[in-house]
Amino acid sequence: MADFYQNGIVTTLHNLSKRPLADLEDDLRGFSKSRPMSLILPSLFSELEGEALPNIVDHLVDADYLSEIVIGLDRATEEQYRYALEFFSKLPQDHRVLWNDGPRLKALDAELQALNLAPKELGKGRNVWYCMGYTLASGRAESVALHDCDIVTYDRELLARLIYPVANPRFNYEFCKGFYARVADGKINGRVCRLLVTPLLRALKKIFGELEYLQYMDSYRYSLAGEFSFRKDVLNDIRIPSDWGLEIGVLSEMHRNYANNRLCQVDIADVYDHKHQDLSYDNEHGGLSKMSIDISKALFRKLATQGKTFNTETFRSIKATYFRIALDFIETYHNDAVMNGLTLDIHQEEKAVELFAQNIMKAGEAFLDRPMETPFIPSWNRVISAMPDVLERLREAVESDHKEFCIK
Repeated sequence: MADFYQNGIVTTLHNLSKRPLADLEDDLRGFSKSRPMSLILPSLFSELEGEALPNIVDHLVDADYLSEIVIGLDRATEEQYRYALEFFSKLPQDHRVLWNDGPRLKALDAELQALNLAPKELGKGRNVWYCMGYTLASGRAESVALHDCDIVTYDRELLARLIYPVANPRFNYEFCKGFYARVADGKINGRVCRLLVTPLLRALKKIFGELEYLQYMDSYRYSLAGEFSFRKDVLNDIRIPSDWGLEIGVLSEMHRNYANNRLCQVDIADVYDHKHQDLSYDNEHGGLSKMSIDISKALFRKLATQGKTFNTETFRSIKATYFRIALDFIETYHNDAVMNGLTLDIHQEEKAVELFAQNIMKAGEAFLDRPMETPFIPSWNRVISAMPDVLERLREAVESDHKEFCIK
């Protein structure tokens, strides 16, 4: 049972009464008359063959309040794209699969690359960005949710609770972030959020003071959750990173574009588990090691835009302050685990903190070495300004792929 405490400066919508899913979905069907709803699913082809996504699709079949489902498909051959069309064909909602590796979308991407307006690297950020563009092009939705495709504990109540705050016409929220307790199989998970993001934010507060941005970021209960929802107009202006800093970048953009009272977070699941990434101790270009570097750089870049100055000594101070705070958090998490009958390996936790501390310095060095780096994908407003027919062409490419390869 959640409490009703409002922490920080972002509204928290709790799960206080275990309201029946049928009641939530009745409301959503009513909301859909004035605020039609869409769902974005960024997916790797490999996830179609896993255990999570088939269950997700089975649940979505009954989400009849959705007007549209947009699936971004990465790392798929033509044969795999055909398979994906069949895989998702059971969905009764209007739905389209963006074959990101197909010749039509790659040709459009090449044109945008020539204008320096396309995502610079492959990954979830690029996938999400094109899905957002198609959602704008289709014009079927006023409220949009997005969640990952590797949630092994998925139930469609997660989606209902996630999209409710931006679908309810009586609410004024433009953006909603999902949160949940990362506890599964008798363990506390969520290492990057627990052991990097929260202690790093607290360290940055000590170094730079109680900046409003840092208070804002520290208000989110699970800032790295891949589940969020937004009103359609958000899609035009938002700039998202193409690297592992996606979630932090989205939160930073919402802070830049909207007042705090237009943003909220919502409790969407009692139990949540998904595919776990390896820490990659010996490979800073993969797994949670790369994620920790990208996240740290995203925070440093944001603070730099607010006039904060960094040098090597600053990053040494941040690292030392972070390390002490993070080690203290390990004891806190250990005690919480013991009281709840859960396990937590202190040795592995401290190894993770040592890795993250090293990566904070690597992120700082990269930040100083490449001050002109622009990791953000341009907003769709900017792209439309440079190529006025881009959304129409994106929609036509997706529709042409669907017509050519869809099995009737």
